[in-house]
Formats: sequence, C-alpha cells, structure tokens
Amino acid sequence: MSDRRSGFTGGGLQYLVAAACLVVIVAGLRAAAPLVLPFLVAVFLAVVSVPLIGQLQRWRVPRPLAVLGAVLLAVAAIGVLALVVGRSVNDFGAAAPRYQARLQALLDSGLVLGGDLGLPIEDWSTLELVPFGSVFDLLGGTLGAITSFASNTFLVLLTVSFILIEAAGFSAKLREAFGEHVQFGQLEQMMLQVQRYLAIKSAVSAATGVLLGLWVAAFGLDFALLWGLVAFILNFIPTLGSIIAAVPAVLLAIVQFDLARAGLIALGYVGINVIFGNVVEPLLLGRRLGLSALVVFVSLVFWGWVWGPVGMLFSVPLTMSIKIALENTRDFRWVAVMLDANPRALRAAAARR
Repeated sequence: MSDRRSGFTGGGLQYLVAAACLVVIVAGLRAAAPLVLPFLVAVFLAVVSVPLIGQLQRWRVPRPLAVLGAVLLAVAAIGVLALVVGRSVNDFGAAAPRYQARLQALLDSGLVLGGDLGLPIEDWSTLELVPFGSVFDLLGGTLGAITSFASNTFLVLLTVSFILIEAAGFSAKLREAFGEHVQFGQLEQMMLQVQRYLAIKSAVSAATGVLLGLWVAAFGLDFALLWGLVAFILNFIPTLGSIIAAVPAVLLAIVQFDLARAGLIALGYVGINVIFGNVVEPLLLGRRLGLSALVVFVSLVFWGWVWGPVGMLFSVPLTMSIKIALENTRDFRWVAVMLDANPRALRAAAARR
C-alpha cells in the first residue's frame, strides 16, 4: 500500500512540476513578445525558403546565391505587404464618407420598407450610423501589427540569412557533437514534416489569395489587392480564417453594390475555400496533418492572448509544429493524438514507420 501511495504521489508531483514549468514558459513568451515575434517571423520565412533554396541548388546555383535569392524574395514580400496595407488604409480613409452615406441610404430604405410592411418603426429612434471603418477594426489591427515588423525588417532579414546559412552545416554539427553512432532520424523526419507543412500551406494560401483577389476584382470591388492579401494571410487559420477574410469584403460589396452582387462574391469565397480546404490541402498534406476544430479555436484564443494579432495568425502553424514534434515522441504521442482531427490516419502513419 505504501509503495502504491508513494508512486501516486510521485506521479502527481511530476505533473504539478510540468504544469508549473508550462506556466513559466508561457509567461516568459508573453513577456518577451517584442523580442520573440521578429525571430518567429524570421524562422517562418527561413523554413518556407528552404525548398526554394533546394530547388535552386538542384539547378546548380551556388548556395550563397540561392540564399541571397531567398532573402531578396523575403524583402519583396515584406515590401509588398507594407505597400498594400499602407495604401489601402489611406484610400479607405478617403472613401469612408462615401461608404457611410451609402450605408445610411440603405438603412433609410430599410426603415421605409419596414413602415410599408406595418412594422412599428415609429417607436424606433433615429438610427445613428456606426462609422463604417469600425467593421475593419480587427482586420486593421491585425495587418497593422504585421506591418509594424517593417521597422524590424533589417533584423528579420539578417536573422533569415544566418538561419539559412547555418542550416547547411547543422547536420554535420550534430554528428560532430554527439558522434556518428547517434541517429537523428526522428529529428530529421520531424523537421522535414514541419518544413513540408509550412511550404505547402504557404503555397495553398498564396493560390487562395490570388484567386479571391481576381474574383473580387472581376466584380469591380474596391481594394481587390487588399482582399487577396487578407485571404492569403488568414488562410493559415483553417475554417475561421476564411470566414473572417470574407466578412469585410462582403460587407463592402453590400455597400458598394447590392445584395445580389455581394451574394455572388460570398459564393466565390465559399467555393474557393471549400475546394482548397477540403480537396487540395488534404490531397497535398494528407489526412493526418490536420487539427480538430476545437483545437484550432483554442489555439487561436491562446496564441492570440500570448502574442496578440500576430499570435493569432501563427496559431495554427505553431500548434501544428508542436503536434508534429509530439507525434515523433513516445511519452507525449498521446497529446498529438488528442490534437489530431483524424487519429486513425495518425495511427496508420505510425504503423508504417
């Protein structure tokens, strides 16, 4: 009986220590956000750039030139992001009075229609129109937080360069440090899975953003480039991201056009996201590289609390990376199973290894 009690006490103490360590780590991540977030962006850009560097090297491009090309591509991406957001914010501020007058006219016509239908609109006080820009508060805050990294562009790009240069000899360093007899198969497999997930997710998100940008541009919706960029960024958040990306564009379509054209734009959002989310991504990533809807929502709230809007955008890639890491361990593989949307596929993949 005493052994059983001591074993239970030891196990409980172990979990308490682990929980305490987790709290300390989370508090540290939150406190160090100004320092950690630029490096997080740098790591993301470096991981996404690795396949490009590998392809350039297969084309017999020297590695220094391949790294330089990847860094220049990152510079172009950050520059386009800052330019599009800055210009769109300025243009929207100039067009806001026109949108506000149009929305007030829609509300007035709705009141007239309600009176014709016999609704007691005389008891309603005059509606004061909420500024139309408030619809974009969340969107503007998120994009503003991202573009704030433009001031740290040099630090981010310098970090990306060093990560890409260091990645070439990292395996040799591990073998030298721990000896040739030590196998790093699981570590290499984990890194390849994370790299593959981020690269494919980035490509799918880019395709989604381009198609949606062209779709709204075909209807003549204002700020089509901005809506494509928003769709690209928020596509990293499964399900919820596509809904958040569609709301401001559809609302603007209602104000700028009418309900019929806004419905067609919304239909395009639904169709493109369903095709990429339910057909293309599972085909490229496999069924086992998925998170349950509850985990996606909880990770969105958690990382948003830790790191704000940027944490929300990186919530799913971070959670997916943690899941892949746990999946390649013995002691914590059960956590990966709990996070997965399709545990049977995860078990089948583990049986094949």
